[in-house]
Amino acid sequence: MRRALIAGCGVAGLAAAACSPSAASSPRPPEKVYASTCGYCHGANVGPIIRGRALPAEQVTAVVRGGLNGMPAFRPSEISPAELDALAQWVEASKADPKEKGK
Repeated sequence: MRRALIAGCGVAGLAAAACSPSAASSPRPPEKVYASTCGYCHGANVGPIIRGRALPAEQVTAVVRGGLNGMPAFRPSEISPAELDALAQWVEASKADPKEKGK
């Protein structure tokens, strides 16, 4: 199945999302998405700390998809809709991490 999907990515006319790693595999857990995508800036003195602030999931989703100020928007091919839903809920319920630093 995976080989067929990879081979199909070379066929003209396929949607870009169908060729993304997220579409080809099961959704990543929110902790992994945060660590590999969000935590690069949030909690590393680049962007504001977002964990432990009870940010509404709807706000997290809107900012991730639309971007805000210096934060870029992330496409569904980068963070799938299922991953974003889980991530937004996770951020809303998360506790602060004392090791994170931010603005």
